[in-house]
Amino acid sequence: MKFAYRFSNLLGAVYRQGNLSFSKDGNAVISPVGNRVSVFDLKNNTSETLPISTTKNITCVGVSPDGSLAVVVDEDGAALLVSLITRAVLHHFHFHKPVSSIRFSPDGRKFVVTKENVALLYHAPGKQREFNAFVLDKSYYGPYDETTCIDWTDDSKCFVVGSKDMSTWVFGAERWANLIYYSLGGHKDIIVGCFFEKDSLDLYTVSQDGALCVWESDTQLDGLVLKKSSANPGPQRQEGDEEEEDEDRVEGEEAEVIRGKTEPPKDKKEVKNVRYKHRSKHFFNKEGEFNNLTAAAYHKPTHILVTGFASGIFHLHELPEFNLIHSLSISDQRIASVAVNSSGDWIAFGCSRMGQLLVWEWQSESYVFKQQGHFNNMASLAYSPDGQYIVTGGDDGKVKVWNTNSGLCFVTFTEHTSSVTNVTFTSSGFVIVSASLDGTVRAYDLHRYRNFRTFTSPRPAQFSSLAVDVSGELVSAGAQDSFEIFLWSMQTGRLLEVLGGHEGPVSSLCFSPVQSILASASWDRTIRLWDMLDSWQVKETLLLTSDGLCVTYRPDGQELAVATLNGEISFWNPQTAAQTGSITGRHDLETGRKETDKITAKQSAKGKSFTALCYSADGESILAGGHSKFVCIYNVKEQMLLKKFEISCNLSFDAMEEFLDRRKMTEFGSLALVDEGAGDGDGVDISLPGVRRGDMSSRHFKPEIRVSSLRFSPTGRSWAATTTEGLLVYSLDGSLVFDPYDLDLDVTPASIRKQLRLQDWASAIVLAFRLNETALKQEVLEAVPHEQIPVVCGSLPDVYVEKLLGFVATCLEKSSHLQFYMTWAQNLLMLHGQKLKNRSASILPTLQSLQKSIQRHSDSLSKLCDFNMYNIRYAAALSKQKGIKRPMKEEEEPDEMTSEEMSEASLEESDMML
Repeated sequence: MKFAYRFSNLLGAVYRQGNLSFSKDGNAVISPVGNRVSVFDLKNNTSETLPISTTKNITCVGVSPDGSLAVVVDEDGAALLVSLITRAVLHHFHFHKPVSSIRFSPDGRKFVVTKENVALLYHAPGKQREFNAFVLDKSYYGPYDETTCIDWTDDSKCFVVGSKDMSTWVFGAERWANLIYYSLGGHKDIIVGCFFEKDSLDLYTVSQDGALCVWESDTQLDGLVLKKSSANPGPQRQEGDEEEEDEDRVEGEEAEVIRGKTEPPKDKKEVKNVRYKHRSKHFFNKEGEFNNLTAAAYHKPTHILVTGFASGIFHLHELPEFNLIHSLSISDQRIASVAVNSSGDWIAFGCSRMGQLLVWEWQSESYVFKQQGHFNNMASLAYSPDGQYIVTGGDDGKVKVWNTNSGLCFVTFTEHTSSVTNVTFTSSGFVIVSASLDGTVRAYDLHRYRNFRTFTSPRPAQFSSLAVDVSGELVSAGAQDSFEIFLWSMQTGRLLEVLGGHEGPVSSLCFSPVQSILASASWDRTIRLWDMLDSWQVKETLLLTSDGLCVTYRPDGQELAVATLNGEISFWNPQTAAQTGSITGRHDLETGRKETDKITAKQSAKGKSFTALCYSADGESILAGGHSKFVCIYNVKEQMLLKKFEISCNLSFDAMEEFLDRRKMTEFGSLALVDEGAGDGDGVDISLPGVRRGDMSSRHFKPEIRVSSLRFSPTGRSWAATTTEGLLVYSLDGSLVFDPYDLDLDVTPASIRKQLRLQDWASAIVLAFRLNETALKQEVLEAVPHEQIPVVCGSLPDVYVEKLLGFVATCLEKSSHLQFYMTWAQNLLMLHGQKLKNRSASILPTLQSLQKSIQRHSDSLSKLCDFNMYNIRYAAALSKQKGIKRPMKEEEEPDEMTSEEMSEASLEESDMML
């Protein structure tokens, strides 16, 4: 169990690419982040990353109308069917080609997937028990270029598809006699969005050049007539469909193929076909300005159209009159995705270049949610002393502080003008210190959220390492260009000393947790121990076999671990300067092969060394990571590998694969060097010389997977790593809470009492809380035998611990069974204390209520006991006066007091009360 750390959350990134979605109730945003999916709860202000991952970056996510299922598709077309209730992968599927969009029908029975110029209609999984979750129903051919967007009518009878060939196609989900397909033109650029009006076949289409076309249908939805031949099951193929047969075999299903043509279909029967009329056309861009329209969303009940542009501006219009309601610039980068929640109050925007996710309430004109990850890679991280916060520094020059419970960033410091190389907390937990390549070391106050100290060197230097002593008074930073170590006073901000002696860049610094000794690692193959109390002299010099990359102290200060360039981790006794052991980790790291390399990863000598080290909280094990997708954990005493964590399986990163793919190597070099596609992928074409549009300097690149920093939480319950993917947190306390009784429909008072008769106490309690009747919950709880309370508390699912604790706190205020409910509270807190502590912010009201009721009982009981104590003393004194000295036996009845004695006792008691 000690090393059973599981992926807990992804911080540092909130949005990368793909479409945003709202949950069914509209209170949560589902955002694709790389090859993972994060869910941001806007009501409780928390985030959660689902424990699923694809092999490439996710491009589109489709959520079912009931909010229970999601289909996640990556860049290659590999799809996952995910349950949003259990957070589990239910099915794997591959579309074999990149998918541009996916959309469930409003009734949840079907969903449409668009890839290339085809729209594929599938039966939605979950409505009935089936072996194959993805059953292809129909294939629709019509557009000549790639499809871009989908929308359904409210009754799920028809859907519309937009395309890059500037056309829009309306298809029938069933074989309607008067609407098989219909093609609409009218645009001069790529279709970005197409939307049906509420309970109508009327259409709105939006193109990239900022044009809106309003189309009016001559037929209502109830005017669609079902074709008689459609009642006969089986595929109906038209002549000349040999080309589509291979496509159907790829999908693995035999399906009906519908081929659209530019002219409307001719029906021999006298059924009036659906016709569209071009009602009006509107333009978003003013005269003389050009601004690409990049994203659009339409809320049917309120008739509000939201459009996002490449300049970061978004507009709100009321349709069909095209009245401008609102216009605002929320970013200086392209808006990649727009989504509106079910009530139409909140609008979510995603900006892929900056990694921004914004939720805007347009009626009050205020932000509901505003988060942004690091623009470039994260370089360093540090835990606060209580483990509640994580601070990160990135190549974008920003210092961000994250709450580990909510997973959200609550403050960002932007004072640095260059990359932040290292960050750390002081021992108080209220000061953050950061070092940067801009030549400054800055200290930030977490009370007032300001930069209150800026430390600089006499000559400009690029600081690559940082350390703060235990007292928080000494700040040290190592320079990578002048090979010197600078010491400042936190209190005065003055430079105290410049430590020279290293003959290479200072790669790492670390203060001893118990002594005023600074350890510095350098590329000159030495570790120097500097005594801060003895004129900052070198106490010891440890000679290494290779360049020193990272140094760290054990939490008790009795051991020093050093990572070197030859892939070894050596352990030293800082008192005797003797080496106590070493670990060779070159083969454990398993560095990947880059796309441009012509040899396998095993033959490559690059990067086979650890660049980040961190001891566990007990000092028995050590975490190590580097330019690899693996993080290794070693036992220090046995010097052996305990476990390897694979931090990512995302093949969109470079250096992920181990072997050489000969199919990608040509006589002209690797195919990875060919810059595929036009422009920067944002709808901007590479322009001809002399043309204003386009950017010839834009290039695609694949970031290389690496681990730049590792830290164990002071609590020992979790550890975090800054990687190319983001800030990954691994924890022993899984945040996933699944209630198996959510699947049980037969929850009645009779079934609960049956469980009581069977003495299945835990099940009875869970079912009673599912039914949520106060009297029944109290009946079940008081039926549990006193000696069974610890057993029942230990077997309860985590999701019911907080509920039961809250109910016990409520009952404790009114019930006379004081010891009984106190036993419940004690066992719940003792058995589930660590998990409750991690969620202390959410259960704080419950704990306060429990404390209040216990305190009230304590006050009243203490007074009563004080009064009873005097009464007992009085009774004992009376018994002595009567000469009763022998103790009573159990069978004997106590002597009755005479009326005079009773009156005297009552008088004395009343005096005491007064």
